[in-house]
Amino acid sequence: MGKLVVKETKLTDVKIIEAAVFGDHRGFFTESYSQKDFKEAGIDFDFIQDNHSLSTQPGVLRGLHFQKGDSAQTKLIRVVTGAVLDVIVDIRKGSPTYGQWEGYILSDSNHRQLLVPRGYAHGFMTLTPNVNFMYKCDNYYDAQADGGIAFDDPDLAIEWPIAIDKAITSEKDQKHPTLKEFEAENPFVYGKK
Repeated sequence: MGKLVVKETKLTDVKIIEAAVFGDHRGFFTESYSQKDFKEAGIDFDFIQDNHSLSTQPGVLRGLHFQKGDSAQTKLIRVVTGAVLDVIVDIRKGSPTYGQWEGYILSDSNHRQLLVPRGYAHGFMTLTPNVNFMYKCDNYYDAQADGGIAFDDPDLAIEWPIAIDKAITSEKDQKHPTLKEFEAENPFVYGKK
């Protein structure tokens, strides 16, 4: 099969991955994950859990989430149906991109995947109905290690594609602290596993 194209981003250690897509009049075929090809491209994680969410409406906002401590996770994200603006924030103290965010369009038509390292807060907003969002994790989910920062943190000033007051969010996601409020308990340090 085709090799991967791996693109660096402005955020430290974050990568966009594009696998070869073979299409014809019937549709397409792509090898979305091959451990061998990913390792050859320098992406060597032991992904042990797959997660799948469905968001039925445009404007669903999930995040910004992370797992703390020994339960921290690297994620490999893709969208199977629909489209999202996927947003990540570097929350690793000492990182050259600490407190910076970037958004990426992930969709069923561009087939892009996003590698989100440990120490990043992650969220997304749906741009279409019926978004099937899938991601691999290199660690198991641990409810006790669950954390998040506010998607509407004024210091981050994330440019969501739909006004925040119109976003469809969970009660839990509306209660996360700002990055400044989280700073005292922030366990993430750049360069530390």
